[in-house]
Amino acid sequence: MRKSGILMPVSSLPSAHGIGCISKEAYEFVDFLKASGQSLWQVLPLGPTGYGDSPYQSLSTFAGNPYFICFDTLAEEGLLTRDEIGRTFFGSSEERVDYGAIYQGRYPMLRIAYGRFLDKGGDEEPDYKEFLQKEAFWLDNYALFMALKGHYAGRSWMEWDAPLREREPAALEEARTELSEEVGFWCFQQYEFQKQWTKLHRYANRQGVEIIGDIPFYAAMDSADAWSHPEAFQFDRQMRPIAVAGCAPDAFSATGQLWGNPLYDWKAMKKDGYGWWIRRIARSREMYDVIRIDHFNGFDSYYAVPYGDRTAENGTQEKGPGMAFFRELRAQLGDVKLIAEDLGTLTPSSERLLKSSGCPGMKVLQYAFDWTESSLYLSYNHIRNCVVYTGTHDNNTTRAWIEEISDHDRDFARRFIGSENTDYGKFTWDFIREAQRSVADTCIIPLQDYLVKGSEARINCPGTQGNNWQWRLKPHFLSRELADSIRRMTQLYGRLPEQNRAKEK
Repeated sequence: MRKSGILMPVSSLPSAHGIGCISKEAYEFVDFLKASGQSLWQVLPLGPTGYGDSPYQSLSTFAGNPYFICFDTLAEEGLLTRDEIGRTFFGSSEERVDYGAIYQGRYPMLRIAYGRFLDKGGDEEPDYKEFLQKEAFWLDNYALFMALKGHYAGRSWMEWDAPLREREPAALEEARTELSEEVGFWCFQQYEFQKQWTKLHRYANRQGVEIIGDIPFYAAMDSADAWSHPEAFQFDRQMRPIAVAGCAPDAFSATGQLWGNPLYDWKAMKKDGYGWWIRRIARSREMYDVIRIDHFNGFDSYYAVPYGDRTAENGTQEKGPGMAFFRELRAQLGDVKLIAEDLGTLTPSSERLLKSSGCPGMKVLQYAFDWTESSLYLSYNHIRNCVVYTGTHDNNTTRAWIEEISDHDRDFARRFIGSENTDYGKFTWDFIREAQRSVADTCIIPLQDYLVKGSEARINCPGTQGNNWQWRLKPHFLSRELADSIRRMTQLYGRLPEQNRAKEK
């Protein structure tokens, strides 16, 4: 069935607390989606972020980001006061996230909330105990990891003392006892995040909106996952990586790209039915309705760089698990709605895997217009089982993109989509129209494109640091007029929810 949605990170929502969170503004955005005739909300990964603030380098692939906990909800629960919230500095801009201010302001407030939670006997409540038991597989290790990270002043687990780095049982038990209060603090945050996110997710579903989640393919090296499940990764007996992830040298980089993520030990994983990955997807399915898997091609093959190398020149291309993984996934979890981020270099092998898996791939229109005039991303090359985007979180906004590309590519784009508009704002809407009328079953448009934003609203510029993941929507910026315009276009191209229901009948 044809449907459409909007890409909008939670962090980019407006709120009074410095960063988008699970606040009333999140519910208002769901209402805007419904009024706009959208049936999908795509978010970026929701995991806790570390150095660099990237949601694709998370401290845990299972946990939620404490930055997204709504303080107003904690006040309603009697865990914070309005005065305490009002005195806290979360940053000076409504349109940019100040991660330094967020880090300095949020955790002291969460500690106050945790103290009152204990005073009220919250840790003895059945709901809390049930949460701890249900999520124990990842939560126990994550909470201890974060407590130890604080104990070691934020240093990577690879720099911890050997007994803890190598997870000697006696050392872990001693640490869990000595840091029990801190461990409890990190468990409490996950409990509050889970409650708030589950409530928002259910509200979205009641409004006819499904949430597309996003999980990175690789775990971060400095993560609870790498530390607590070394059996899943290519580590030696001293918990040192044997090889790390990267990208082979190409026309864009003579020395390749050195990502540094730990590599999976797929042979070892296969022996236990890919247990860690299956649990990861099972948890994601509880949090989302559809799961976008970043770097899907890594299931087909991956590039391994010897640990310690300063460039990716000496890496080798290795075979991934292929369809064996997806057969096991279906055997254990049944049908899971997935989207494959299959962008980048495609090989016959990766194309076969995508087709065999049945997952819809991605078509990004901004990639379609180049000097060859024959890109695979041109809309006449789309198929029904794919998801079309104007751009993703890694692209510039469409308005900024059309301003920056070459004269040839701009002229080709105008001729292809039939847009004579020299006004880049009007061109942006013509470009959205090209995506909406694609044969692709699903169409996702970044909110910035509907707002005709320029490069100031770009989410991420890959390979750079210091200015990413910061854009925020101004409060009260979404209008009924915009919702009506989006709805009319969505209806014109047969993507309204009610049009899908009519087809089903």
